[in-house]
Amino acid sequence: MTLLLAVAVSGCGKKKVEPPPPPPPPPPKAATATISVSPSSIQRGQSATLTWSTENAKTVTLQGATVAASGSQTVSPTQSTDYRVAAQGDAGTPEASSTARLTVTEPPPPPPPPVRQPSDDEIFGQNVKDIFFDFDKYILRSESQTTLSRAAVTISQHPNWVVLIEGNCDERGSTEYNIGLGANRATAARDFLVKAGVNPNQLKTHSNGKEKPVCSESTEDCWQRNRNDHFSLQH
Repeated sequence: MTLLLAVAVSGCGKKKVEPPPPPPPPPPKAATATISVSPSSIQRGQSATLTWSTENAKTVTLQGATVAASGSQTVSPTQSTDYRVAAQGDAGTPEASSTARLTVTEPPPPPPPPVRQPSDDEIFGQNVKDIFFDFDKYILRSESQTTLSRAAVTISQHPNWVVLIEGNCDERGSTEYNIGLGANRATAARDFLVKAGVNPNQLKTHSNGKEKPVCSESTEDCWQRNRNDHFSLQH
């Protein structure tokens, strides 16, 4: 009887509890990556700055070249370019990447150089030409009238101009006679210009006679060159 009771008491003891299994390790963290460019648009020849940052990255590349996890870089491409940063984290995690586009435009053409306005002397020299006379004459030749017509337009367009008309002769004849002939030649040109619309107050006349030859040889060609009306702009 006593033995049975002892066995019964022994059979009621507590069972040993097993400890719980350790928790599973945390999953590897995925890498992240961002990139930006400032400014986002430049003209060819200018520069921009790339800035990137990553997290949980073991390896970081920019355009395929290994770089620091975060940083910046100056770039100056000649054409529009997409810049890609890639970050690889722990094994088994996907690669992270980010792209920024830098637009490159052509610079505007340089402005044209300022147009230089011709001076009064240049305008005068281009449009008011000397005229020539036959021997011992002061009648205007047809070609001289054409020359004076063009001169009249230019002189009228510049009301601030004062033009001196100098009558000249070749070496033949007396000094006194050629002074008179030169005066008639200058007056003939003046009268034509006034009839063509030039203000008379813009015109002055003077006779040099034969005292200011442009050529000193006693030849017909030289004499012809000396029989002229010479025009000059007075300042």
